[in-house]
Amino acid sequence: MKGFDDFTEELNIDEFESVTDVNDLFAAFADPEPEPEEILEEVAPELDKTQKLPKNRKKIKKKKRRKKNYVLRFLIIVALIVGAVQFIRSDFFTVTKVAVDGNQYYTASQVFQLSGIQTGNNIFRTKTDEGKEALLADPYIKYVTIKKELPGTIHITVEERVEYATVPYGDQYVLIDDTGMVLRISNQEPALPLLEGMTIIDMTPGSPLNVEESYLLTDTLELLAVVAENDMYFKKVNFSTVVVKAYIYDSLYCEGTPANITASMESVARLVSELYAENVDKGIIRVGKDNYLSFDPNITE
Repeated sequence: MKGFDDFTEELNIDEFESVTDVNDLFAAFADPEPEPEEILEEVAPELDKTQKLPKNRKKIKKKKRRKKNYVLRFLIIVALIVGAVQFIRSDFFTVTKVAVDGNQYYTASQVFQLSGIQTGNNIFRTKTDEGKEALLADPYIKYVTIKKELPGTIHITVEERVEYATVPYGDQYVLIDDTGMVLRISNQEPALPLLEGMTIIDMTPGSPLNVEESYLLTDTLELLAVVAENDMYFKKVNFSTVVVKAYIYDSLYCEGTPANITASMESVARLVSELYAENVDKGIIRVGKDNYLSFDPNITE
């Protein structure tokens, strides 16, 4: 079932641009009064058959009244349609406000500008589908809905992608979300987990980051989500080997596969808490299968 926005998108009020005077429509659709000769031609066969002129005259009058009633009803409907269209085209339905919510990275003004929607236009002429497409073309916009609220408000609701990690590329940094979608490329290192050692194939904003170590990237993004759930933070993850190094501090890190570290995260979090209580900020936490942990305070690198 079509909604209000679908109806207003399909309504083309330009079809009624030439309507300026209802009387013109009445004149255009009203049938002219039949001439006496036409009436006689219509009833002549009946007169020849019955020779009852008074009865045929009654039929003629009844036919004329019926015809006038049809025309009058039609003109009333046309008048109502024209009146409704003129009302829709009036300043009462001018867009005067654009409300935005759900935004964090972009300001409401920036979301409004990205949508391409303009105030001052008739709300029925405003193409919400075009505004939605324009917003979704931006890498930071994940979902968007645009609704018309009569008489003159456009309501934009967005869900944005969040900067989650960064991958160095020469002197630049590729910022990605939790799914690996490239959001933007920065010349300055952001305060995000740094994923080192990956070979980038493609880093186009708005597309998934394409790296040779794709399986490690996927597992590491899942690992970062589990780390956050346990109130921990890895400042850097190094992919120089199949076994990654996830740094808690500059000289304290976990060593193991992303899958093993993820599965043992609760135990890792407890061990890190104990080390922090003892003011230990240097060493290696080696993580194996089946929740195996070992701590080595000596770093040979």
